[in-house]
Amino acid sequence: MTESANPGAAGLNVDATTLLGGGSLGRQVIVTGIAIILGLLIGAVLIVLSGVIGPANSFDPTLPIAGYAALLEGALGGPKAIANTLNSATPLIFTGLSVAFGFRAGLFNIGANGQLLVGGFCAAIVGTSVALPFPLAAIVAIVAGGLGGALWGFIPGALKAWRGAHEVVTTIMLNSIAFLLLNLLASSIFKDQGATFPRTPDVLPGSVLPIILANTRLHAGILIALATTFVVWFVLFKTTLGFEVRTVGANASAARYAGMRPAFITILTMSLAGALAGLGGTVEILGITKNYPAEYIVNFGFDGIAVALLGRAHPFGVVGAALLFGVLRAGAGAMQRATDIPVDIISIVQAVILLFVAAQIIIQRLLPAGRPKRRVEPGAAAA
Repeated sequence: MTESANPGAAGLNVDATTLLGGGSLGRQVIVTGIAIILGLLIGAVLIVLSGVIGPANSFDPTLPIAGYAALLEGALGGPKAIANTLNSATPLIFTGLSVAFGFRAGLFNIGANGQLLVGGFCAAIVGTSVALPFPLAAIVAIVAGGLGGALWGFIPGALKAWRGAHEVVTTIMLNSIAFLLLNLLASSIFKDQGATFPRTPDVLPGSVLPIILANTRLHAGILIALATTFVVWFVLFKTTLGFEVRTVGANASAARYAGMRPAFITILTMSLAGALAGLGGTVEILGITKNYPAEYIVNFGFDGIAVALLGRAHPFGVVGAALLFGVLRAGAGAMQRATDIPVDIISIVQAVILLFVAAQIIIQRLLPAGRPKRRVEPGAAAA
């Protein structure tokens, strides 16, 4: 096995420091907060315009207030609303962690969506086959889902490390392969013959994630997501492995000179990132759908990129960003029902927030530099 000339951060150089911006934690929080506020303000303008050009054909400057109030009520107004918000945020936490983990090693994991699908499918198949009581069956299914995602992450990692294939290209292709392959399997070999629409059989009761809040659909996946977040944080910032991952992401050549193995770190990082995304699909299958439907179309993996960027590739930041997106997702329908505001506006708000985060250099220039400029004495330049 030989290492490629530029494993790790070569190409995109998307380590957290360069892609997600430097500066102190407080400064990053301020920049992110400004991005969120600007996104909501632009959303408010669009809401007013929707009233002008919509069926009501009226100018109502109070419509954004009513719309956002309905959104918050739909996302946080009671146990069921909160449960829906947390369920919406749970897979985003996993895919956000997946993308963030790759960022830390200088890798852009576009393949989280495919890894999520593979993990969910593996969990569904194992969940229908392992007739054990809870929690043994659930543990086996969860492990299977993580391993399935890890396998799908290993492929682009190995191609990157051994052949120099760019992970963006390979993961995009693997997303399509995963969707089409699993659609075929769910419609043929693993199809539930008694189902009206093509899907796998329902997982056995021992594999179903339990409800943790009575009279809601909130399942134990959120607890698994929070525990996983802590584990990822610990690995990244408290272990030798995490130090090597971050070092390879910052400078693969320096890491190699220091005796580290960038190719190995690349493969391991993509495999672990795949496992994290696979767990996102696992909890969605075991907690929500209970089976894997054919043509299972989700955007959790792609939204995970936005979550990782908004969370600055930090595990705890990812949780905060996922919860924000969960609020927007869960409350959008309630906003539309209460005020007739198109639900697509919330998608625009999410995109605008991400746009401002990605363009943080512009925002940061609006803030004081935080340190005085060095004074140049007359004649110093000539000297």
